[in-house]
Amino acid sequence: MPSVPRLVIAAPSSGSGKTTVATGLMAAFTARGLAVSPHKAGPDYIDPGYHALATGRTGRNLDAYLCGPDLVAPLFLHGARGCDLAVVEGVMGLYDGAAGEGELASTAHVAKLLRAPVVLVVDASSQSRSVAALVHGFVSWDPEVRIGGVILNKVGSDRHEALLREALDSTGVPVLGVLRRAPRVETPSRHLGLVPVAERRGDAVEAVAAMAAQVEQGCDLEALLGLARTAGALTCPAWEPPGVAVPHRTVVAVAGGPAFTFSYAEHAELLAAAGAEVVTFDPLRDERLPEGTAGVVVGGGFPEVYAGELSANEPLRKAVADLALSGAPVAAECAGLLYLCRELDGRPMCGVLDATARMSERLTLGYRDAVAVGDSVLAAAGTRMRAHEFHRTVVEPGAGADPAWGVCAPVRRVEGFVRQGVHASYLHTHWASRPGVAERFVRRCRTPGAGGADGAP
Repeated sequence: MPSVPRLVIAAPSSGSGKTTVATGLMAAFTARGLAVSPHKAGPDYIDPGYHALATGRTGRNLDAYLCGPDLVAPLFLHGARGCDLAVVEGVMGLYDGAAGEGELASTAHVAKLLRAPVVLVVDASSQSRSVAALVHGFVSWDPEVRIGGVILNKVGSDRHEALLREALDSTGVPVLGVLRRAPRVETPSRHLGLVPVAERRGDAVEAVAAMAAQVEQGCDLEALLGLARTAGALTCPAWEPPGVAVPHRTVVAVAGGPAFTFSYAEHAELLAAAGAEVVTFDPLRDERLPEGTAGVVVGGGFPEVYAGELSANEPLRKAVADLALSGAPVAAECAGLLYLCRELDGRPMCGVLDATARMSERLTLGYRDAVAVGDSVLAAAGTRMRAHEFHRTVVEPGAGADPAWGVCAPVRRVEGFVRQGVHASYLHTHWASRPGVAERFVRRCRTPGAGGADGAP
């Protein structure tokens, strides 16, 4: 494939302004008529929603832990096919990766796998000459990471800018942009990060437009595009979802709407390649499942924010429960798990699982290594997958008589529920790492009660 010009937007730490700069660059270049491919390093589901708003293209994740390093470049090429430019927003600080795993899944790791130059976004609000020491340290830490320029964020005045530029002259790293403090581009946050686009679309459109205007005014877009064109060639083929021949397509209903915004784009592509007709439904608004639904996928999101409305939609709750009772496949992750419980914060949910869910003060966060405890609609017993867990809720009990996963670290435990065709768990997985998961699920949708006897993952 032709090389796609690309940039990785990184920072010394979280909160430096990566999302503002990355999203603003995506929107600014799109406004200039370029087809921009948006990407996010790591497991974050929310930032890609803003990226999609900025570019008009699906935001995609690049996670070297969930998918393995070998899939990062192929997944990138899959998403960037036909584009003029790709912008990859980093995660945390440039060199921060999976705990205890060295550089694995860090922004630096992704940049090296993509052979892409890095633009370092520095929060300069409380420093002047010290910025040179900071940038020098990041540039020299790993010679394989090519930091091609700096964007200074939260600069207070012309005098402040002059001091910063003078200090950075000694580093040899060009200043490619200077952004002044601009509260209007702030996006609201809550217990799990930014509020998703689906919940505030009008305000989100305004925020993205403000980011684009700030970046257009403060950054050297021509220099940034020139830097992107220096990215090294990628010789691997683009990832493609493996297709199977089926006599007819089976309807798989995938939850969407404001309450269920967390999903990886590749999941729907894998389901479609496996023979599914993927139809989105909104558990807040729709009172019935799509016509002909043979299986349901309920991913992550914020059901705790919408517990009252989800509970009030009794017809749909009953439809989901009836489908699950029939033995049809139902796959639920995190928010989906809560939706299938008897109740969430005291409000009735679908009642598919004999468990209750409630909000908690404790944040559960981190990558996980998991193994399927028994056969299910998603995986054969013994199947190993890497996963990510991120929530402030508690489900009691945490596992059923037939758990979904055995978690190997940081603490050995079992979690989740397997019951007839239901697979429900807190763990978010990326099916591109195990394409057989989607094939197995769709096969089970075609023949409820069957599937898995061949030992496929």
